[in-house]
Parts: sequence; structure tokens; C-alpha cells
Amino acid sequence: MNYIPNKNVLLFICIIAGHFLFAQVDKKATKETKNLYNNLKAISKEHILFGHQHALEYGHGWFNEANRSDVKSVTGSHPAVVGIDFSGFSGHSKEEIEKTKGSLKNNVVATYERGGITTVSWHFLNPASEGGFYWKDSISAPAMSLIKPGGSHHEQYKEILKTIADFAHSVKAKDGTLAPMIFRPYHEFDGSWFWWGKKYTSREDFIAVWQFTVSYLRDTLGVHNFIYAFSPDNQFTNETEYLERYPGDDFVDLFGIDDYADFGRDGKYNLEAGLKKLKIISDVAIKKKKLAAFTETGLESIPNSSWWTETLLKTLKSEKLELAYVLVWRNDASSPTHFYAPFPGQVSVPDFIKFYDDPYTLFENDLKNIYSKKFSLK
Repeated sequence: MNYIPNKNVLLFICIIAGHFLFAQVDKKATKETKNLYNNLKAISKEHILFGHQHALEYGHGWFNEANRSDVKSVTGSHPAVVGIDFSGFSGHSKEEIEKTKGSLKNNVVATYERGGITTVSWHFLNPASEGGFYWKDSISAPAMSLIKPGGSHHEQYKEILKTIADFAHSVKAKDGTLAPMIFRPYHEFDGSWFWWGKKYTSREDFIAVWQFTVSYLRDTLGVHNFIYAFSPDNQFTNETEYLERYPGDDFVDLFGIDDYADFGRDGKYNLEAGLKKLKIISDVAIKKKKLAAFTETGLESIPNSSWWTETLLKTLKSEKLELAYVLVWRNDASSPTHFYAPFPGQVSVPDFIKFYDDPYTLFENDLKNIYSKKFSLK
């Protein structure tokens, strides 16, 4: 009879292999960050983590309640991956920035101490125009050319990065260790809605800013608890297009994709196209010995009561994808329709419970010692 190791033995084998095969861009990364990186790679072989943006800050009809999330209200567990945003770290008064940093710090540390994972997006307010993060709100300033080394706003950009570094150095748990974070700057850069979008930024300027951002945080400011994620939208059909603005293996840890359009936005589904794109990023990550993840998706208002199992889960399981996590967008506190995860009474709750119960998906309660070499599934 052939011996078939259980899931924790398989994870152990993958984790041990990872310590020899999978190199992060930060050779000085903290022990916990290195372990998280390797454990995420191991998880992606057989499972996927579920994530939700702003899960702990607010939800459908509530705001800022301790240890609450809509996902936990439905399943009994927080999502394994919790999204936050650095949007409040620029374009505001020092007092406002410090207040934002304080509340986010508590969120990140609490998630870390529970054994969950934090990922960070950055809806960066345009530093050249003092406008918003959307191009239409940024007074049409193509700021990537201005914040790159040698640009008119480069010194201002360095000051903004120092604010991010200060936050990265502040997220210390009770035992003194720093909470690792998956940092995902300049997301959806292949679209035209953000000021850093492809329409307004040359390939050379985008790469120059990305490389400087990683180098300055890592090498000058001493940030060693970041995993760096590269995540365009879904405006590609092959690997060459996906990597058109890739800044290089020394500056990216994780390959992502944000894809709402193929998964039901405006009632339109193209799951075959969505799967093809997920396969591209999974294959690139395997080839380059890095991570991959479905960094954003979802169906606003979730009117499709079987979306979780019949659309999302079926797609994720239909190829041998190696994706560390899938993250759905936020549940607005005041809007009756702007939500992407179910809450008690929402029509997709029964199907989400099936999604939660499936052995392939992992939530925070499924994880044990995610920041240790002794990681296992509960």
C-alpha cells in the first residue's frame, strides 16, 4: 500500500523546500516575514486563503467595533487575509496622519497576534496636484514622471515613504516582533482610472518609481517586514502583456491580478478568460519561484446566491493553480448596496458557508503558527 502523507506533512515538506528555493527580494527580511513568505508558498500548493478588504475597520451597517467582521459574523472566523490601505498617509495634516496610523497599527497588530495576515493597498492621493487618487480627481497631473528620482516632486515622495516606513517600524506585537505585511502599491496600473495608470505613465517611469520605492524602503529606511506585490488589473491576455511593466525579480515577491470584470461585474461573466489570466500569474510565479494571489475580485451586492461556489470556487479549483489567497473588496458601512462579502441575512450566506466549509479554502481559524517554521493547519 502506498503511503499518502496527511495535509500537514505535505505542508511541512513544501515549507522546508521553500527555505531553499524561494528567495525574497529583501535578504534582510525579518524571520517572521520569511516564514510567512514560505508558508504562503506551501499553502498555495493545496489550498487558498480567503481575504476581505477593510474587514475589521467597518462592515455592513457598522463601524469600528472591536474584533468584529462581517465574515466572522457569518462563519465564526475572521478572514485569513485582512486588507488595509495607506491612503491616509499623505495629503492630510500631520495630526490626521498620526490618527490614521494609530488606528491602523492596532488593526495590524491585532491581526498578527491572532494569526491572521495583513495586505496593504495604496490609494495614493496625487502628490503633484494635491488631488485624489483617481485621474479625474487629480487635476490631470502625470505625477509618476515627477516623483521618480530627479523629478520635481521626488523629495516630497521620499517624505511620504518615510511616513510608510515609520508605520512599518511601529507595528510591534507584545513580544516585540514586527507584523509582516504584503505591500501592494500602484495596483491596477494597466487601467486608466488612477493617476499612475498606463495611459498617463511611461513604462520607464513606472519601473523607475517602483524600483526606487522598494529600494528606498528596504535599503535606506530599513523596512524588513514587507512582501512586495505586483498587481495589474485584467488588461492582459498573455504572459508578455502581463509582464510589460514588470520591474524585475529583485523588486517583486508576489504576482497578483485584480479582476472583477470576468467574474460578474455588470452581470457579465467570462470565467474562461478569468481562469486563463489566473493561470498566467500562477505559472509566472512557479517559473520565477515566487508567490501568486488573486489580489482583488468580487461581485458587488452579491445578487447571485451561488456565486461563491459556482463561480469563484469552481474557477479556482478547475486548474492546478498555485494562488496564496483571494481577496474580495470591502463592505461599506453606510451604503446598502456596496458590499462584496456576505453579512447575516444576505442572500448568499448559505453558499458562503459551503465555500467556508470546503477543504480548499482557509480562514483565520484554520491557521496555526503562520509566522513560524512550525506552521500547520488546525
